[in-house]
Amino acid sequence: MLTFTALGPFHAWSDGVPLDLGGQRQRAVLARLLVAGGRAVPVTMLIDELWPGDPPAQALSTIQGYVSRLRRALEPGRAPREEAGVLVSAARGYALRATADQVDAWRFEDLVQSDGDPARLWETMDAALALWRGPALAEFTDLTWAVTEAGRLEELRLVAVERRAGAGLALGRATALVADLEAHASAYPLREEAWRLLALALYRTGRQGDALGALRRARAIWRDELGLDLTSGLQRLEGDMLAQRLEEPAAPAGPPTAPPAASTVSASASVEGPPLRVLVADDQALVRAGMRTVLSDEAGLEPAGEAADGEEAIALARRTRPDVVLLDIQMPRLDGLAAARRILADERPPKVIVMTTFGSDENLYAALRAGVSGFVLKTSPPEQLVAAIRAAAAGDALIDPAVTTRVIAGFAGRTDPASPPALAGLPDDRIDVLKLVARGLTNQQIAQTLALPEPAVAAEVTALLDHLGLIDRAQLVVAAYESGLVTPGAAITK
Repeated sequence: MLTFTALGPFHAWSDGVPLDLGGQRQRAVLARLLVAGGRAVPVTMLIDELWPGDPPAQALSTIQGYVSRLRRALEPGRAPREEAGVLVSAARGYALRATADQVDAWRFEDLVQSDGDPARLWETMDAALALWRGPALAEFTDLTWAVTEAGRLEELRLVAVERRAGAGLALGRATALVADLEAHASAYPLREEAWRLLALALYRTGRQGDALGALRRARAIWRDELGLDLTSGLQRLEGDMLAQRLEEPAAPAGPPTAPPAASTVSASASVEGPPLRVLVADDQALVRAGMRTVLSDEAGLEPAGEAADGEEAIALARRTRPDVVLLDIQMPRLDGLAAARRILADERPPKVIVMTTFGSDENLYAALRAGVSGFVLKTSPPEQLVAAIRAAAAGDALIDPAVTTRVIAGFAGRTDPASPPALAGLPDDRIDVLKLVARGLTNQQIAQTLALPEPAVAAEVTALLDHLGLIDRAQLVVAAYESGLVTPGAAITK
């Protein structure tokens, strides 16, 4: 059986015997096709990516020679005029035809993204991590596409480590996990999930003081590195530990059919601790009454007040200090967009969720730029409203699917009148960082792609926010789209 391994040094194997793939650049051709996941890669792209900025005069014939020799290595028994079955010609380029069972990186990704009960997750994540043999595509660190893909796979590896740990906690294996989680949090101190899992594991082994100490360490590191306090989710976990509100899960006798209710503490779904106080602002009394009923009936939520216009909402938010404000975007005296901007400009503001009737108001995009934590339709079912409130309070965002398509399709790539004109004043290297942020890369992945230290990338992101007068990373993505720097569906290149 022909197999390919990329989770470490890149190799192709025939029934466990390594194949001779030739020199570094020839091997890079096959590795690039593997990274494409079975999709065709045009020859022009292969040339640009193998010889960035300086392709040789005979680059096309050189690529063709590489492919010919690779085909002989991969299919030695193929007749001279027989069509290739592995490295095939497609769409003015080439593609790798293989299955997930033949490519360790493809199999790894499928395993990491799979789901199931804790026992199944534990086994699946174990199997995924067993495929890892070192830094992915390790010999191609001079090629941008390989570095980017290696960063993506590394992020999936960290997710697998954390999903395995979460399943282990649900299965009552906290004691065995503590040492690994200590190492994980120390190696990746900016990952919220690493600290959450470590603190929970320590707490469940009876080490409450050490659990709180872990969260204090996280707070000190984040303040030094990012100038930020713990996320609301970790702060809530800390409060639950101090108040001893966390329950110990019973170790299951056999494989459970679903995670135990108290096996983990989720920042976005936990109803333990003080209820989230929600202020509702809408000029329609019927809407306010409906929201009041939803909040009163839902465990862990409670009404913090009601306002009938934007000015009243601002005053009430400052007086009652709610956790979340549900704000109608169309209101008399002062509309919801202006009210959201003023509420979010206050010191330690609440999270703001915009409510809309039709999901087509052009103010929605401006509201996203202002820093709101999502949009919901007034006609959304109660569970959708509750999910949005909990997501916002946990520092995440939830945008109603009926609104998302309109926001992206209607406004992406079109300059907002209030946006920075053409990102004026940004040097090219900072534009490169912005493009990669818009692509969704983490600071670590950006650092690998641009060959920069990770702290330097964090400083560049902070400088971008300051230069553009924006609040968070999500707004940087918006700025990239609305300025035309990035367009939906387009490949993002340096």
